[in-house]
Amino acid sequence: MGIDKRKARKNAFRIPEATLFSVAVIGGSLGSILGMQLFRHKTKHLSFKIGMPVIFILQVLIAVLLVVGPIGIDFI
Repeated sequence: MGIDKRKARKNAFRIPEATLFSVAVIGGSLGSILGMQLFRHKTKHLSFKIGMPVIFILQVLIAVLLVVGPIGIDFI
C-alpha cells in the first residue's frame, strides 16, 4: 500500500488493484488493512473497505478450522 501510494503521488506506474487483492488473498490481508490505514490509501474504495476485512475474516475462519479440525463429522 505504501509503495502504491508513493507511486500515486508521483503519477508513476501504479500497482494494479488485482495485485493488491492477490497479496491479501495469499496471506497479506492484515498487512493490507494496516497499510490502508497507515498510508491512508484505498480507504475510500468500497471494494477495499469491505473486501479486505472479508478476506481477513475468511482467513481467520480457515485457520481456526485447520487448528480445531472438523467438528462432529463422522463418515464411519
